[in-house]
Amino acid sequence: MITETYDLVVVGGGPAGLAAALEGYSNGAQSVLILERDKELGGILNQCIHNGFGLHYFKEELTGPEYAQRFVDMLRDTNVQVKLDTMVLEITRGKQIHCMNSKDGYMVIQAKAIVLAMGCRERTRGAIAIPGDRPAGIFTAGTAQRYVNMEGYMVGKRVIILGSGDIGLIMARRMTLEGAKVLACVELMPYSNGLNRNIVQCLKDYDIPLYLAHTITDIQGDGRVEKVVVSKVDENRKPIPGTEMTFDCDTVLLSVGLIPENELSKSAGLAMDRRTSGPVVFENMETSIQGIFACGNVVHVHDLVDFVTAESQRAGRAAGKYIAGGEQKSESLLEVQNGSCVNYTVPQKIRTENVEKAAEIFFRVNNVYKNVVIKVTDGDHEIVRFKREHMAPGEMEKITVPKALLENIAGTLTVSVGKEETA
Repeated sequence: MITETYDLVVVGGGPAGLAAALEGYSNGAQSVLILERDKELGGILNQCIHNGFGLHYFKEELTGPEYAQRFVDMLRDTNVQVKLDTMVLEITRGKQIHCMNSKDGYMVIQAKAIVLAMGCRERTRGAIAIPGDRPAGIFTAGTAQRYVNMEGYMVGKRVIILGSGDIGLIMARRMTLEGAKVLACVELMPYSNGLNRNIVQCLKDYDIPLYLAHTITDIQGDGRVEKVVVSKVDENRKPIPGTEMTFDCDTVLLSVGLIPENELSKSAGLAMDRRTSGPVVFENMETSIQGIFACGNVVHVHDLVDFVTAESQRAGRAAGKYIAGGEQKSESLLEVQNGSCVNYTVPQKIRTENVEKAAEIFFRVNNVYKNVVIKVTDGDHEIVRFKREHMAPGEMEKITVPKALLENIAGTLTVSVGKEETA
């Protein structure tokens, strides 16, 4: 039984959902609903009390809660409705959302269009199988961030951080400022997976050592973490015997990757990309089911919230146009693939007729590269190239391909990275 009907329903009230809802409302969606499982809007930004947000979008430096509040304030000037503390259970191909909360009970909401903005979750100890005891004192970096910044609990005094993702780097600084001793940040890869500015501001500025090509090979403790053994790894990421270092500590924070939150996407039958663990999307962020769009970290993990906002606004605009005019048709469909040195591309498909001026393609490289060229090719034919002095896996790349260069192409676009050829 249909409980309510809306033009646009946005699943998730974090930065992606807020931007998509506002843009959808501004582009013709007369009735818009945001469904958020937390007790307030803002998502992960609410626990990110450090600054550095908004430099691209607002042209000023904000904290996470300040950035979120800007969009919450914009929302108040609209008729967009919000249901907080609401869990979405299922989304159907017919764009029905099954959800529930303590106030309204079980609801089935019919939407003309849906935007998926559920964000991502952290990879846990079980996902990476760290050997050793099972004592207390092992947290994901995001969980520790919430405890310290929102709940007011100090998670430990002597800390080892595994992984050099941005959350782990930021928590190295945060724990130090709260009086803890961060003994080391340990990274399996031979390069950092975080932004370079965070390496400088969070580790180097506080004299916290970063051990690249190392990993935790044992956790010891009876009741609480007591010791952690760190070993160097070889080129196959296998621990090298005889390289062990033992740290006396009481806490381990894990910053070992983020996974797009896509259980709802999978159960809805959306085509998924194994490279990103997110839905396959078109140039306007529409998924394989017409009228269902996806944006933000549920599609691929971003570095900066400003980029999440821009991508989500594109999804919101497209949803508004879909509600007004129906499905997007295209005679020309391009498949976007990753070539050498590239891990993935977003979008995965481009309908040339629907590109306004240029197509934006986002991707990440699989290693650190200097003085290289990004090539976009159609078979053996090079369409466009871009030079880069520095590229790293921790930094998402964006290229813009003018529509005029795409119009006479049919088939496949390949994005690859390589050295500049010298004559």
